[in-house]
Amino acid sequence: MNKKKRLFFDIETSPNIGFFWQSGYKLNIPYTNIIKERAIICICYKWADDDKVYSLQWDKNQNDKSMLEKFMAVANEAHELVGHNGDRFDLPWIRTRCLFHGISCFPTYATIDTLKHSRSKFRFNSNRLDYIAKYLGVGEKSETGGFDLWRNIVLDNDKDAMNTMVEYCKNDVVILEKVYNHIKNYVPHKTHYGALETGEKTCCPECGSTDLKHSQTRYSAAGTPRIQLQCNDCHKYHTVASRTYEAIVTNKFEGGVED
Repeated sequence: MNKKKRLFFDIETSPNIGFFWQSGYKLNIPYTNIIKERAIICICYKWADDDKVYSLQWDKNQNDKSMLEKFMAVANEAHELVGHNGDRFDLPWIRTRCLFHGISCFPTYATIDTLKHSRSKFRFNSNRLDYIAKYLGVGEKSETGGFDLWRNIVLDNDKDAMNTMVEYCKNDVVILEKVYNHIKNYVPHKTHYGALETGEKTCCPECGSTDLKHSQTRYSAAGTPRIQLQCNDCHKYHTVASRTYEAIVTNKFEGGVED
C-alpha cells in the first residue's frame, strides 16, 4: 500500500419515505410522517495514485450496516479523507448512520474538502464538482437519468439501476482525485507525508523530496521568521520554522536547499 494514505470517497443516499397529503412550496412535513428512514445506498472510494476504485452497497434488504462496517475499517486506516462537500454532507451522513447501527468512528478525521477550497481559494463560476472538472479538463459527471434512478433502486430493488448508481459514484471519485491533484499545490497541506515516510520534516510534505529551494522569508507580527520553500519535484510550496530550515541548509539530509 502506498504510504500516502489519502482516501478519496463519495456516497449516494436514499430519500426518506413517508406520508404527506399535499405537495408544494414551503410545506412542513413533520418527522412523524416518515415511515422509512433514509440510508446510504453506496460508498465508493480509492487510494491516492492507485487505479482501482472500490464500491460498497447496501444489502438486498436495503440495510447499510455491513457496508458501513467495511468502509469504516478502510477509513480508519487513512491519514486523510478527501471529499467534495465531505465535511458537511458525506461524513455527517456516514457518522449518523454509524450511530444508528452502533458502529464505532473516530471522533475526528483529517479531511480535505475540495468544495471548501473551491470557495475560499478560487473564484469559479460554479463550485459544483462537475463544473470544476470540466473547467480543468479532467472529466465530468456521469448521467443518472434523474429521479427515476433513485425510485427504481429504492422501490423496486432494480439491479441495473443499482449498477448505474455505483458507476456514477465511482466516476465521481475518479474526477474528485483529478480535481484535487490540480488544486493541491494552491492550498496548504494538512498532513506531512514526507515526515510519515522518513520520520523527519526536512523534506517536502507532499512527495518527500529533499530537493527544495528557498522561495521567501516572512516574519510574524512578533518578528519570528518563517521560511517558505518550494519542492523542485512536485512544486508544492510549504513553510517551515527557522530551525528546520537550518537543518536543511546544513545538509543534515542529502539534497539541501537552493537559494
